[in-house]
Amino acid sequence: MTLLELTPRVEADDPRTALPVVIIGAGPVGLAAAANLAERGRDFVVIEAGDRVAASIRLWGHTRLFSPWRHVIDPASRRLLEASGWTMPADESRSPTGHELVDAYLEPLAALPQIGPRIRFGTRAIAVTRKGMDRTRTAGRARAPFLLRVRTAEGIVEELTGRAVIDASGTYATPNPLASSGLDPLGLADVPDLVHHALPDVLGTERASFAGKHTVVVGAGHSASNTLIALAEVARTEPATRATWLIRNASAIRVSSSPDDELTDRAALGSRVEQLVHAGRIAVIDSFEISHLESTDVGGVTVVGTRHDEPAHMDADVVVNATGFRPDLSMLREIRLELDDVIEAPRRLAPLIDPNVHSCGTVAPHGFAELRHAEPGFFLAGMKSYGRAPTFLLATGYEQVRSITAWLDGDAPAAAEVRLTLPATGVCSTGLAEGGSCC
Repeated sequence: MTLLELTPRVEADDPRTALPVVIIGAGPVGLAAAANLAERGRDFVVIEAGDRVAASIRLWGHTRLFSPWRHVIDPASRRLLEASGWTMPADESRSPTGHELVDAYLEPLAALPQIGPRIRFGTRAIAVTRKGMDRTRTAGRARAPFLLRVRTAEGIVEELTGRAVIDASGTYATPNPLASSGLDPLGLADVPDLVHHALPDVLGTERASFAGKHTVVVGAGHSASNTLIALAEVARTEPATRATWLIRNASAIRVSSSPDDELTDRAALGSRVEQLVHAGRIAVIDSFEISHLESTDVGGVTVVGTRHDEPAHMDADVVVNATGFRPDLSMLREIRLELDDVIEAPRRLAPLIDPNVHSCGTVAPHGFAELRHAEPGFFLAGMKSYGRAPTFLLATGYEQVRSITAWLDGDAPAAAEVRLTLPATGVCSTGLAEGGSCC
């Protein structure tokens, strides 16, 4: 494949020439895409379903990231911010919480005059297609603008067009189901208020939902670990508080205290969980395959399934679903996607991020070439580009959109020269069955 073949061709009479690049999602990667386009003087619009930037991060903002400040700031964004007088947090080696990331970095970034006026808040993308074409039409397809149907906070449905689309809408809003089948467990509709999303604020705003209760945390990743540690802390002052860790595999192989992990906060997290388990403050039930949920006579929930091929059940007051996340692809039905059959990531990217063989730190640098689909000008970026793989780091997403935006600008050499140095980890490689994010 030559650079010529990889260079976007937009002729002077192309109907897309005067249209903006549409970015879906005003999270870290979406805003990084905006910053890169702003640096290149290219028009863009960001559509964000929430009423503020980083709506998903705010939901788990009490949680500390594994990566330090130096790995969670996009280079192009940093240049724009520093030109406005912004300064980097003093200790670049410290890992921020989600709230700190938003307050100290993303909010100032979104307020820049080059970016802020181009963000449309309260605007949810509900469908992406080509103007005048469903996915079956081929003739003239590459020259047809993209058409996005959106719904505003007021419920008004509108349409807008763009020359390209970068979908950085993330996956936090679409967790993996609890059932081992990959489907929602039977009976979930009978106990919806007793099943919580991953990373609840156990020590803060949601403390009352867990204090003095028995919580079953499902999932073998670091999201589960954060919640278990918080529950053990609540139990210090509320002795009736209990935590049971329910995992599908024979061990929690996504949680490690490996001394080789350069993300020291993650290694420390694994060590704390191990200590709490050994001390008997967290009960562990392994090899549990969930099939359905049942309400109890006392207002709790029974988790029902099998263990070692025998019927099994576990009674709890509440359940936390920390089984990981998956992309919502429903709005992309009219787009010609090329996705891996297993991971649901772009087909060329999937072998580089497969969690069966890769950790966060062994993911090879990649850019627009690996993120391409059969739909020219459409890209999945950030966490959504990783499909069901949990090996994503923000630094990887930043390099993705730097490469994509270079390609959209016609800068083929910059797009093809993908460089990225990730921290060594070596602790995330595992099977897909368990779910949960390690990065």
